[in-house]
Amino acid sequence: MPENRTAVIPYPTKDFVAQAAAARLLLLLGDRTVEGDPVHISITGGSLGTAIWEKVSQSPLVETVDWSCVHVWWSDERFLPTGDAERNAHQVFEAFFDNGPVPAANLHVIGASDQYSTQHEAARAYARELADFAEHGHRAPRFALSLLGMGPDGHLASLFPGGPDIRLDEPDVVGVENSPKPPPDRVSMTLPMINASDRIWFLVSGEDKQDAFRRVLSQRDGQPSAS
Repeated sequence: MPENRTAVIPYPTKDFVAQAAAARLLLLLGDRTVEGDPVHISITGGSLGTAIWEKVSQSPLVETVDWSCVHVWWSDERFLPTGDAERNAHQVFEAFFDNGPVPAANLHVIGASDQYSTQHEAARAYARELADFAEHGHRAPRFALSLLGMGPDGHLASLFPGGPDIRLDEPDVVGVENSPKPPPDRVSMTLPMINASDRIWFLVSGEDKQDAFRRVLSQRDGQPSAS
């Protein structure tokens, strides 16, 4: 298992972040799929997350990956109808997966509001699907990589600072109510489930996120964060 360490790699622009992340992602997947074993990754949406998959689609390194081995999961989703432009899955499908090389059966999309009555039902269904691919005794497959963004308020996936869901201590999938960022109803993996990853990449871009990112770094370094 990779060494538990943290590194911060700065890039001058958002486009550079997306380009570098796409290259690193493709190199990782190329290495991990060479033996033909399943490789699971967890991703999210947002403008930067979508930009990464646009860069993936343009890279010659895409040919180095055995995509039949790659399983894609979403760390969170907005509980909206299928095809809604605000859904995380919709954004990245347009960028890469609609006409991409990943088999449809390997794309594990969180259920939409036209498929389930509540976000809680969608969360339970997704938890069962994750468990179907988990090793014995675990609730989800081990992710080779989790790609995450960060909001200006410091939220990740659909877990918001001060909310009840961010404090949950079991690996699970939860229905989020009353999200401070619209839409109010969402589905999200809990932190323990996300943390069950070999690697976690936080992709942060924009001046509006600098304060939240500094707070994360100060806590990592054992320094008091400014209020």
